[in-house]
Amino acid sequence: MQPEKGALSGDDHRMRPNGARVSLFSNSEGRVLLLGVALVFAYTLWLGFELLWSPAEAQILIGATATAVVFGRAAGLAFGYSASLSPLTVILISVVAETASVLIVYPLFVFSWRHLLVLKPLQKTFTRIHEAAETHKAGIQRYGVIGLFAFVWFPFWMTGPVVGCVLGFLLGLPVWLNLTVVLAGTYVAILGWALFLREVHTRVFSSNPYAAMALVVFLIVLVVVGYILRRARRENRHKP
Repeated sequence: MQPEKGALSGDDHRMRPNGARVSLFSNSEGRVLLLGVALVFAYTLWLGFELLWSPAEAQILIGATATAVVFGRAAGLAFGYSASLSPLTVILISVVAETASVLIVYPLFVFSWRHLLVLKPLQKTFTRIHEAAETHKAGIQRYGVIGLFAFVWFPFWMTGPVVGCVLGFLLGLPVWLNLTVVLAGTYVAILGWALFLREVHTRVFSSNPYAAMALVVFLIVLVVVGYILRRARRENRHKP
């Protein structure tokens, strides 16, 4: 099957000459990437200071951040609650993790799509994100920004903010409108999960820390199993 025009490139597409390199940060996507890098740098700096002043708490913060990045918002929030972090801290960790993911992955995807920058280690990831976005494109297109907001908000598999912003790009939304809608839906989803898991933790797990950690393990296993099943389905679909 021949790739459509503008599809993600393989090894035969290389970075354009020096002029393209200079122009990467002169457009909206470049500024988004710089904003994402600045956010990651500031957050890492804050964690570094925490590590100096309160090593034990800093380790918990790093663990909650890593869990949110790798396994998603629900697992990250549950980890934070099980470690007795305040609701505000848990929410802020999830907000930073998902915002940084969007601000960095989205512009890199666009650069790859336009053949301005080819990052070979990320090509398979970009292809999976593109396929997930294309799967939902027709259904979301009829509802516009409302559909995109709902897509990011609802807790279904592969409906997170990264796929959502790529979907907005494929729908032709302006960069800042796309990011505003996606991040707004993300923050509402984070708040909903935070309130729900806080209630569960207070009513069920507050007296038993092992039960609280069991919830974290369950959510992580659920994410891993979902990933394995999706990968197997994708491989079967690509078989002749």
